[in-house]
Amino acid sequence: MLRASLRETFTNKHLISLRKASSLSAARERRAPIDVHPEVENALATGKPVVALESTIITHGMPYPTSLETAQSVEKIVRSTGSIPATIAVIGGRIKIGLHPAELERLADQRSTPTAVKLSRRDIGAAIALKKDGGTTCCSTLIFAALAGIKVFATGGLGGVHRGGENTMDVSADLHELTRCPVGLVSAGVKSILDIRRTLEYLETLGVPVVSYAETHDFPAFYSGRSGLESPWRVNDARTAAHILHTHWQLGMSNGALFAVPIPAEYEAVGSVLQEAVEQAVRESEEQHISNLGKAVTPWLLNRVGELTQGKSLASNVALIENTALVGGQIAVEYAKLAGDRHDQGQCYPVTGIQGQLDELHSASDVGSSGTTDDLKGQPLPNASLIVVGCAAVDITSQPLTDSDLGHQSTSPGKVSISLGGVGRNIAEAAHRVLSSYGSEFSAATLLVSPVGDDSFGRLLSEETRMLGMRTDGLIPVHGGRSSVCSLLLERSGGLRAGVADMDLVRNMDGHLAREIILAHKPKLLAVDGNLSPETLKVVVSECLRTGVNVFFEPTSVIKSALILPAIAGNLNELAWSPIAFASPNLLELTHLYQQAQFLGLTSHDRWWQVLDGLGLGSKFRTDLDLLSRRNASDHDTSRGNLGFLVEKGVAQMAINLLPFFRHLVIKCGDLGVIVVMRFTGDDAAESLWSTESTNHHRRCVVSHSSTSGDIVVLQHFPAMQLPSDVLVNTTGAGDSLVGALLAALVQSPKAFHSEVSLQRTINVAQYAALLSLQSPLAVSPLLSSLYGKLFH
Repeated sequence: MLRASLRETFTNKHLISLRKASSLSAARERRAPIDVHPEVENALATGKPVVALESTIITHGMPYPTSLETAQSVEKIVRSTGSIPATIAVIGGRIKIGLHPAELERLADQRSTPTAVKLSRRDIGAAIALKKDGGTTCCSTLIFAALAGIKVFATGGLGGVHRGGENTMDVSADLHELTRCPVGLVSAGVKSILDIRRTLEYLETLGVPVVSYAETHDFPAFYSGRSGLESPWRVNDARTAAHILHTHWQLGMSNGALFAVPIPAEYEAVGSVLQEAVEQAVRESEEQHISNLGKAVTPWLLNRVGELTQGKSLASNVALIENTALVGGQIAVEYAKLAGDRHDQGQCYPVTGIQGQLDELHSASDVGSSGTTDDLKGQPLPNASLIVVGCAAVDITSQPLTDSDLGHQSTSPGKVSISLGGVGRNIAEAAHRVLSSYGSEFSAATLLVSPVGDDSFGRLLSEETRMLGMRTDGLIPVHGGRSSVCSLLLERSGGLRAGVADMDLVRNMDGHLAREIILAHKPKLLAVDGNLSPETLKVVVSECLRTGVNVFFEPTSVIKSALILPAIAGNLNELAWSPIAFASPNLLELTHLYQQAQFLGLTSHDRWWQVLDGLGLGSKFRTDLDLLSRRNASDHDTSRGNLGFLVEKGVAQMAINLLPFFRHLVIKCGDLGVIVVMRFTGDDAAESLWSTESTNHHRRCVVSHSSTSGDIVVLQHFPAMQLPSDVLVNTTGAGDSLVGALLAALVQSPKAFHSEVSLQRTINVAQYAALLSLQSPLAVSPLLSSLYGKLFH
């Protein structure tokens, strides 16, 4: 049986093996309350380095605002190494793997939210059941890091055997967790308030590797680089440390390892003074019987040490935590190279001109990761605001180790990847990610409607769709049917050698089933892809027109782009407006649509003539268009030429001739950008802010107002956002991501195209979505879950 943990995908250069997230997948399958930050999810899925960070330091270890400042500084330091920080906590009874800025603030400011609890293994279930906020200790952070597949965890000090522990049996759960979680824990040794000697002896008994990350075998004592004890092993470079962890993985070992990093040398001098304060605080805790208070002891001792040292211990605390974060990030980078051989992958690279906006996308939200239908557990699912009817498929890609291995009538050694695909599915995922990140109320706003077979591929599609947090009640099981599958054979270079696409199930989809779903949900917007048959498209479009639901058509391919025309032809006589509200062809699909509309006689229809005459386009429009065509396609890259193709290749003429059939055309022009051509008529024209606009070549916009019909025609060019070619990873889902972001915008604001400002914002965000997916090996980048910060604010 195919498992979700087998998902892999290719770049155009080489195969990328996706993380085998069996533990996290199993937890999500059991509907565990886990939210993975989109940036962390993307990093884990693409093999980028991730460093786990605990949150007890934020909630209990430091005073506010130092706690918040330190948490922010540590995340920044991790990023400086090329790794992605994943601060782990529990908020409102949900496990958070990676926090948004507002969540960090919520945990740090214990004056306004003093109820956050300190979470060890024993506390997890109760805290979640009671919907508490909680800071994770080393113990619980190890658990959640291992669950997510994060291999490196950086913290301040490890728990251990308490002084007198040989009598009280007071031993931190941190030590046992290192025997169960295959994670490298990077710390400044063991907290100096503990019995370091017995802690090291106990770690030896448990079989946990202890490695000094230093020039000597000296085991650090938190505030000091030397405890008087030695580690059995020593390394002094990140590559070797990562190799230890990778060897554990290769051998299937389930334990972690402790990397003990001495405090920076400049803080060594004050270490003896601080240790004297530690000894005094320990004596006071025993005299006042505070040592009997369990997990409250450590926070009390640290606070008392701070008082005795007049804040000097706090400065050392911050310094050692920042130092372990730096080392942890470096080890994580080296581990990622060893684990995936991804020396040339790096991070999601900045895009020229929009780095600030992309940074905001990573940090804008105070909501967790994208919402899921688990948020509505126990409640009936609401009607969907957006329905996407189209293809959900499984993509299987095979690639030999060498092209010479491709012999006849025999198998060849190589790599095989399985991933989810299908234009409709990709669009639905992109729209879901953008919409659901806006709030949990949108977690069920998107409904994918597609047939699936009762086979292993169908089960995989259903399981993976649900695990993405999407609703699955639109997946129509077909007894005895074969799920849609596309099997590709690539050459070693990544070029396509051969392929087989089995899409009969989608082509044979019963349009009346989709019609019933439309009737039941009454969505704001419905999207269809070109994989559907002309008969199904006609049923769906007719029902939408009857019930007043706008239709968005994604052509899918050149040949399939014209399949929508019979549905248009069947409704031309019934309407005073264009039957299809939106369409998103590329330049080749636009040309084919126009040619087939001519071939089918649609451009001879009385309705077509009536609309074209009403547009009143004359010499001024042609002059404005000619002036626009002389502008460069890009303000930053003159090598892309100008917009002459608008006139010379008839792109503008074809688009205008299609306006009687499509109200808004979003034409995808690749590295030449996006062209929007649209027509407003009747009340839309009167209420649209375009009614007060005129041609503006500086803003690449041509506007025409008809003096007879009152119609408005707008043609606007949006330059492509720059992306260096060497950071392009995958082109398969960029266009689908753009369309999904457009759909999300239109659900949020049905009149998003009705003013120049809102159109500019909408197209910008759609292009951001495409850029993010271009840099991800997945068809749809998980980072789309952060796009709402630009889309709705």
